[in-house]
Amino acid sequence: MNVLLVMIAAFVGYIVMYQLYGRYIGRKIFMLSSAAQPPSVELEDGVDYVPTKKEVIFGHHFTSIAGTGPIVGPAIAIIWGWVPALLWVFVGSVVMGAVHDFGALIISMRNQGKSISDYTAKYVNSRTRFLFFLIVFLELWIVIAVFGLVIAIIFAMYPQSVVAVWIEVPIAMVLGYLVYRKNKGVMALSLWAVAIMYAFVLLGPYMPIKMPIVAGIPATGVWTIILLAYGFIASVLPVTALLQPRDFINSHQLVIAMTLLVLGVFAAAFGGRLEMVAPAVQLAPEKAPAMWPFLFITIACGAISGFHALVSSGTSAKQVRSEDDSLFVGYGSMLMEGALATLVIVAVAAGIGMGYTTKAGETLTGVAAWTTHYSSWAAAAGLGSKISAFVDGAANMIMALGIPKQFTLAIMAVFVASFAGTTLDTATRIQRYVLSELFVTLKLDFLTGKYTATAIAVGSALILAFATGASGSGALKLWPLFGAVNQTLAALALIVITVYLKARGGFKWLVAGIPAVFMAVMTLWAAVLNQFQFGSAHNLLLQAINIIIILIAAWIVIEGVIKFFQTDDMSEQDSQVVTVP
Repeated sequence: MNVLLVMIAAFVGYIVMYQLYGRYIGRKIFMLSSAAQPPSVELEDGVDYVPTKKEVIFGHHFTSIAGTGPIVGPAIAIIWGWVPALLWVFVGSVVMGAVHDFGALIISMRNQGKSISDYTAKYVNSRTRFLFFLIVFLELWIVIAVFGLVIAIIFAMYPQSVVAVWIEVPIAMVLGYLVYRKNKGVMALSLWAVAIMYAFVLLGPYMPIKMPIVAGIPATGVWTIILLAYGFIASVLPVTALLQPRDFINSHQLVIAMTLLVLGVFAAAFGGRLEMVAPAVQLAPEKAPAMWPFLFITIACGAISGFHALVSSGTSAKQVRSEDDSLFVGYGSMLMEGALATLVIVAVAAGIGMGYTTKAGETLTGVAAWTTHYSSWAAAAGLGSKISAFVDGAANMIMALGIPKQFTLAIMAVFVASFAGTTLDTATRIQRYVLSELFVTLKLDFLTGKYTATAIAVGSALILAFATGASGSGALKLWPLFGAVNQTLAALALIVITVYLKARGGFKWLVAGIPAVFMAVMTLWAAVLNQFQFGSAHNLLLQAINIIIILIAAWIVIEGVIKFFQTDDMSEQDSQVVTVP
């Protein structure tokens, strides 16, 4: 199969579907109105509620939802073949993920920027809201603890990335100061910021930083502590001080990385060095679970991810400056993530075949390179294995442009670590919002302050990270639950969106209802199979938590179905009157 044609066809498909399906959903299903006052304007406070240009909030939103998700998911799911992985990414992102993200965003904007777990009470009932809170807290708890470890692993694997990743923080803060305090133009300054950052990327191979053991704590543990401390600071600062400018820089970094990858595909393809070395379909990889339903759990970001609903309703809804911008931010960002996941599939299905060095130091090419790295599910399942498959494959393709490997590795490692950092600080901020909303519901007002709620969010993640020792890898004990939890959250979010649309009359609800049924079936199916697997491994901890997740998910699904059939017209429940443009 011609790799270049596959990539071009996918990209053209994303553009066409945005123009046709995306705009149809915006105009005819959600009836976007430029006259509606968004919460960023109504509740503007300069900290969380900040009306923002759509280009800036697009960068913040995209980098928040992406992280390493569209990288690690496809990098492991390719073991079932590149065709099912690519089909799921394309179809999932267009008709499920983008509808999910956009729906969660616009409903939140019509409810004062509240999180989806909070406005669930309005569209379903208060019992469901509390159960939703539990699922959301568990997901974010795992994400915060694990992503600190993910970045620590990247720093250990690619020490040349450390300086550039950290230098981005002061650069972003200076950018935020100049743009929001001195009213300077954001585009020119952000390009300068990116140029300075990339100067440090190129210096990285000459100044690698390896964290030593500190007070008996290994490097990964030390980095985890530092990163969680960073997450605390980033969460309590005004969004314009660090998160928005940092993510705008990351959005430029995304454009650079994706441009290099696309040009690398062209150069390698025309040079006759790029071909699909992964199998088109592989139904029974060694020791791997069944493709159905686990493909749809393994690839989340890039197709559909419950975490995105938390970003849409938890942070972005407080910053989008008009309903007209919401389609570009919500639907458009998901398709951009699908495009990134497509490039990841190309990198791990074809790029890795251009050269792969084994642990023994042997260099392999072609099918031998792929089959060695993906010799079994266990061999390809580790975090380090997923990251290295993409970074090495991507670096191989970019090298076709004549860029030395030491620099291509640095560029891609910084790209991955920067996006993981964005996920970490955004997840911490969302957890703060979620906890504050929960404490308000429980009338524990003394715990609702941003410093207190953030301390609880970071402190609980720190406890989980170090629950099994000083390495900071404690959250990996719960990581087997994450895929099902995340996709269960996506299914539940789609159910809420379906109920919302059902109240608007006609068959509008089908755009969310069909994806909701599909995701509910796939995720509950996977969770049940996981329960048997955890039982056969005698893992009581995972068994106990997983059965609670299954029961909560089933309960919310039942409540949602009941509400769906009871709903006639709730249009007056919107906080604003929406008109057809």
